[in-house]
Amino acid sequence: MKYVVWNTLSNNEKTAILKRPISEKNAMIDKKVIDIIKTVKSKGDKAIYDYTKEFDNVNLTSLQVSVEEYNFAEKSLSEKEKTAIIFAKEQIERNHQNQFPVNKKIETCPGVYCERQSRAIEKVGLYVPGGTAPLVSSVLMQAVPARIAQSPLRILCTPPDRQGKIDPRLIFAAKICEITKIYKIGGAQAIAVMAYGTETIPKVDKIFGPGNPWVTQAKLNVARDPQGASIDMPAGPSEVLVIADEMANPAYVAADLLSQAEHGCDSQVILITLTDNMAQKIGKEIEAQLSNLTRKFIAELALKNSLLITANDLEEAINISNQYAPEHLILQVDNPERYVASIKNAGAVFLGPWSPETVGDYVTGSNHVLPTSGYARSYSGLSVMDFMKFISIQQVSKEGLKRIAPYAETLAEIEGLDAHKNAVTLRISEEIYECDRVNS
Repeated sequence: MKYVVWNTLSNNEKTAILKRPISEKNAMIDKKVIDIIKTVKSKGDKAIYDYTKEFDNVNLTSLQVSVEEYNFAEKSLSEKEKTAIIFAKEQIERNHQNQFPVNKKIETCPGVYCERQSRAIEKVGLYVPGGTAPLVSSVLMQAVPARIAQSPLRILCTPPDRQGKIDPRLIFAAKICEITKIYKIGGAQAIAVMAYGTETIPKVDKIFGPGNPWVTQAKLNVARDPQGASIDMPAGPSEVLVIADEMANPAYVAADLLSQAEHGCDSQVILITLTDNMAQKIGKEIEAQLSNLTRKFIAELALKNSLLITANDLEEAINISNQYAPEHLILQVDNPERYVASIKNAGAVFLGPWSPETVGDYVTGSNHVLPTSGYARSYSGLSVMDFMKFISIQQVSKEGLKRIAPYAETLAEIEGLDAHKNAVTLRISEEIYECDRVNS
């Protein structure tokens, strides 16, 4: 980890030190992703079969998980595995059920009514990355809020293994969340197929889920295309920032840092301490724990992209965090609740020694699909609301229109929109004419 003392840096150096590492391969990836999207749009299912053979070394005979695979999945899991997955699902449900919006109708002035009604996004596509382990939690974090939002069509794409199979634990998680269509497709081609559809796979309106740089670039490309699909958020490499005062347990802090470092070589972890003494203690713990990790090599590479910062006090530490806008922020400090109001930019916050980021990934009920790369300044973590849209409804009575007409007419005059004004004036004039006719 690169070590810096914050108050010795210039303003330009402070800005530069908090920049995320930028891959030089991004330009090459984006060019290839554009080619993949074009090919999927023109060749449909054939492109998917070809890309699966090229990238995953698998010759598939069918893109969709079969009924037999669905039935086999539940039978193949141990009771311990099923119980853990069901527990996590129930926790996520408890939290996300409270996010369902309530429709409200208000009277902005007598006779003028406004309402905002929610509607589920009709067709959603969920993406779950492949890799070295089945990301069961990623299925649950997307599928549970999608079901609560009541999106009618919910499909899931995830890459197959070398045998052309999907891990039965992923299938079981999808099954208990009522995802009935799972496709054996990964990478940028999975994003393309959900955005545009093929002969056998439906086009969706919005795409969700994390992924590697290829997936991220594909999501950004289809979101820019009016004929494509919207996306949940730009999702980059995992990151965590830990603030530790003298009350922190060095072993806990080191474990939290390594839990993110093992995600991938491009993950970034940042530690902010108030003293060199604490920094040294945590550094020793990192070395000791690192030697026992099965993903030691990955974590070591991630640590090369990481920072150890010494701040003057907790206020300065939180200001640094707000500037960085981390995906995960852990406050390993005395009485962490005191500082929550000062946190402006973070995807998810973990308070105190007994709140490791791990439980947020799996079982607290909070969603772990979070903004990275500084997007926490303007994006939120995934919620039921992301699977919904809202329709504005207005209704105005005759009396209400009389009250607001002069203001609408004046504003239309200011903007030089005669037809806008006329749409109001005609109605008011008609009402005056009707009154005059009745009185005569």
